[in-house]
Amino acid sequence: MPAAETSLLSRWRLPVLGVAMIAIVLGPFLIIRSASNEADYATEKVIHTREVESLIQTVAADARSLEAAAMTLVRGIDSPLLRQRIEDARARALPTVDAVLALTRDNPEQQARLGALRSNLEQRLARIDTVIAAGETATDDQIDNMVVLNPIQRLVMDIVSNEQALLDERIARADRAERNADIASWTAMLVQLALLLGVSYFALRAQSGQRDAETLAMRASNRAAVVLDSVREPIVLIDGNQRVVMHNAAFAELYGVGEEIRGQKLDDVGEGAWDNAETLRRLHDVLARDRELWDYRLSQSTVDGIERTMLLNARRMPLPDRDDAVVLVTASDVTAQTISERQIRELNQQLEGKVEQVSDVNRELEAFSYSVSHDLRAPLRHIAGFADKLGRHLGENVDEKTTHYLGVIGGSARRMSALIDDLLVYSRLGRSALRLQSVDLQSIVSDTRAMLDSNAAAEHPDHRIEWHITPLPIVVGDENMLRQVWLNLLGNAVKYSTGSEPARIEVDCRRSDDGGYTFTVRDNGAGFDMQYAGKLFGVFQRLHSASEFPGTGVGLASVRRVLGRHGGRIWAEAEPGKGAAFHFTLPASTSETGSTTSSGH
Repeated sequence: MPAAETSLLSRWRLPVLGVAMIAIVLGPFLIIRSASNEADYATEKVIHTREVESLIQTVAADARSLEAAAMTLVRGIDSPLLRQRIEDARARALPTVDAVLALTRDNPEQQARLGALRSNLEQRLARIDTVIAAGETATDDQIDNMVVLNPIQRLVMDIVSNEQALLDERIARADRAERNADIASWTAMLVQLALLLGVSYFALRAQSGQRDAETLAMRASNRAAVVLDSVREPIVLIDGNQRVVMHNAAFAELYGVGEEIRGQKLDDVGEGAWDNAETLRRLHDVLARDRELWDYRLSQSTVDGIERTMLLNARRMPLPDRDDAVVLVTASDVTAQTISERQIRELNQQLEGKVEQVSDVNRELEAFSYSVSHDLRAPLRHIAGFADKLGRHLGENVDEKTTHYLGVIGGSARRMSALIDDLLVYSRLGRSALRLQSVDLQSIVSDTRAMLDSNAAAEHPDHRIEWHITPLPIVVGDENMLRQVWLNLLGNAVKYSTGSEPARIEVDCRRSDDGGYTFTVRDNGAGFDMQYAGKLFGVFQRLHSASEFPGTGVGLASVRRVLGRHGGRIWAEAEPGKGAAFHFTLPASTSETGSTTSSGH
């Protein structure tokens, strides 16, 4: 054990012994005094309970005396002594109750019972005054009503019973206090003996304890050295002159040094690996100005001849065996991390170039879409317009085949125009940015249903649709895109159920385990064969002929693209002639992923 610690123990030994002696004297005295106070308190409470019980019994006796005097008056017996007895009982009754109230003010339950007792007693006194005033004309019924309407005996019994319970408890407490006082006396004697023996024991072991402490300190020092050497990061301690005080095995291995470097300057270690003016200045500031050095990068050539990037951390710390502070320096080899960071920066630069290329392609596609939108529409308008003019020019003498040809030309032009419109919508759905906001799906579905009902009534007056829509939630997404989803799905349900009477269209929603939503649009229409379901969500992929059910084959592809942009997916289940069900999901939180999901289930 160091001399400083030995001196410290010697300096504190006498004060500790003095405190122990004081404890030997004061401890038993305080224990016995506490037990005595507890016994006195318990005795005082017993007396208090007896006093309350006595007063309550006095109140009950006065009440019975008043009842007997009133009965005597009713029977025509009157005397000054009887009236004096009534006055005495009246004068004592309420003050006695008030005295009991004062004694039991710390017992809310008793206060409530005493309040009821005082109220009934006041009413009894008032009724007795009425009986006395009536004299011989008073009846037994008045006395009976007084007892029935203003009972006090039950209250008196409850109060006495409660006080008796408290009395039993306080007597038991007094007995416990007395026993505790006896136990405390014997315990105090035993504690005194134990303390005396303890003081003697520790006084005798002081010398041997000092030797044991020195042994433990030496073992702790050796254990700390072993722990330090087991750390795989190089660690070195330097003093104010930047000389090596201590280092671990990892430091010696990395810089090719041994125990002989203790006391050497840090800049001489490792063949000049630490000979860097900026690094040495920063380490000097750590000790001189009590600063901390965090994640300072330093390039060093180590004993293996490899140029390494080291990450230095340093802080000031005191040592128990030194009067001056030292600097604890840890060095981490981040060469591989530095190389990885450089490669990541290069890859990011390449990625930025690819992104710019993709942006250029997107701009070219947008320009192409604009060109297609405008350049193709004009010829289509000419074809449709001149076919109509040709039909009017030929007049009524045109034959049936010519009328058919002209109808095919006009219908094909209109179909081509619809295909261009749907393709432009499909293209915009993939390029435009999501405008996220709260979207009320219930309102969107209601608006879409109203529009589809109106169109169906105009095109198929005899077609009847039964809608079954469950309550729908408010989600976060692009309102225009989600409106396109519901328009396509509900529109398909109406279109492909045209031959079913009545058509039944169901919209359902349920909450998923991950917090998202799963929606279902089900109809009882034409349905389709599930072996062709893989083609369902492709562009221009149709499972029914255009003459049977009109359309461009782009709607479901647009639905899948919108749901993919929102992080959801869509799949279908169907059977020919028995309708179809389209299921799609929307996650709890939506972000623009720019990806599409597979249509498989």
